[in-house]
Amino acid sequence: MKIAIGSDHGGFEMKEIVASLLTDLGHEGTDVGCFSKDSVDYPEICQKVCILVQEKKCESGILICGTGIGMSIAANRYRDIRAALCHESYTSKMSREHNNANILCLGGRVLGIEIALDIVNTWLTTPFAGGRHQRRLDMLS
Repeated sequence: MKIAIGSDHGGFEMKEIVASLLTDLGHEGTDVGCFSKDSVDYPEICQKVCILVQEKKCESGILICGTGIGMSIAANRYRDIRAALCHESYTSKMSREHNNANILCLGGRVLGIEIALDIVNTWLTTPFAGGRHQRRLDMLS
């Protein structure tokens, strides 16, 4: 799977680890930044990931900021983006199974790395259930 990944300075360290996991799992990661702990504006990074997903250049995306809140708010402003802020594997699973989330948002300053990696693994391996859930997603378009 081709996955766009991006972070601001608050999520930089976690992004580097998650990007390595994606490679280890055989996914193709497209890293749009940031590339250091220097302060950046998260909406600019978010836009790059969302456009790659909107234009189907990537199947999904992962966005990481300090809490995940800013990235999730920014991402959900884009048409056809369903960004989910997840804090554990259950919300990660439900975001895919029921909501067909195409962008996962994480908080680099509020999650331990093991929990974050579990969230990512769950999100990547959970299929969309369709059925009644698709009808509900259609209501959002």
